[in-house]
Amino acid sequence: MPDVNGLEVHIKYFSEEIERLCYIGGKSDWVDLRSAAEVSLKAGEFALIPLGVAMELPKGYEAHVVPRSSTFRNFGIIQTNSMGVIDESYAGDGDQWFFPAYALRDTVIHVNDRICQFRIMEHQPRLHFVERDHLEGKDRGGFGSTGKR
Repeated sequence: MPDVNGLEVHIKYFSEEIERLCYIGGKSDWVDLRSAAEVSLKAGEFALIPLGVAMELPKGYEAHVVPRSSTFRNFGIIQTNSMGVIDESYAGDGDQWFFPAYALRDTVIHVNDRICQFRIMEHQPRLHFVERDHLEGKDRGGFGSTGKR
């Protein structure tokens, strides 16, 4: 039976200016993160944008951090590592979360702008790889074989 109170996550804020995180049930299980600083970037520049939070995740869990669907359109930035993974060992007082941004156009990100989102996931189970000469699955034709339409 699921825990109706949810998973407890300890959080430290580095800024009084950013809105406090909250989980909005029924809409999406991703939680928005906001810029904790004003950041100006020219096209081709990189910056680590502070997100103003550090968290102590429960043992056995990690956070997956990705851009919001509107981040590129609104700010012209992409996340340089495609997806950030923050494990439960990154949990100290100084372990602020950041968004590694690369600007494709000149842009300004303001304090409290929602630039990315995260969710907390359980670690995958331990894996044991068994080598085989042949696999039993149907061959789909290799990488890129699903076509354009």
